Amino acid sequence: MMGTLFSSPLLAAGDAVAGKAKSAICATCHGADGIAVIPGYPSLKGQNEQYLISSMKAYKNKQRTGGLAVVMQAQSMMLSDQDIADLAAYYANLK
Repeated sequence: MMGTLFSSPLLAAGDAVAGKAKSAICATCHGADGIAVIPGYPSLKGQNEQYLISSMKAYKNKQRTGGLAVVMQAQSMMLSDQDIADLAAYYANLK
């Protein structure tokens, strides 16, 4: 069972440098520095990496449906598991 856990996409290693390069579309709502520029949108700067991964995957899988989930569902559908891991690493490492 442990081997299954380690091969899980949830545990994919994120590359913060690659995440920064992929973050332009996120910046529209979540700010260029990870501080949200639109009221009601969450800031991503310094968020827990695993929380960001699970949140983006939940949007992608349409498990999150409240508020402006439709916007995030559409955005996350364009992301691979590696993209999600990279973005999470980038935002988690912003201090």
